[in-house]
Amino acid sequence: MKKDSRLERAGVSGFNQPKRTPNHPTKSHVVVAKEGDKVKTIRFGQQGVSGSPKKSGESESYKNRRESFKARHAQNIAKGKMSAAYWADKVKWMMVIGVVSGTEIMHSLPTI
Repeated sequence: MKKDSRLERAGVSGFNQPKRTPNHPTKSHVVVAKEGDKVKTIRFGQQGVSGSPKKSGESESYKNRRESFKARHAQNIAKGKMSAAYWADKVKWMMVIGVVSGTEIMHSLPTI
């Protein structure tokens, strides 16, 4: 089976597999999102700006920053895999709780 040209162009290993793009001038990540028959290349995340997954002993300002992002983008995050906000939330703002067989286990923090 031939690999989809959009995967090759974006340089990702498969659908719904985000990848960092350190050499892109403005966006920090790329993903080729697939939901049903729809396929879309999405670039997301501001280059040079880190997200803020929950850390033990984090400052109040980092907690507020994360909660503000999630509140501000809640409607777009809810749109699912075909939105940049969904991927930014998943990749840059969720806590990694472990790695099993090379796959990160992500955990979304509850919003207050």
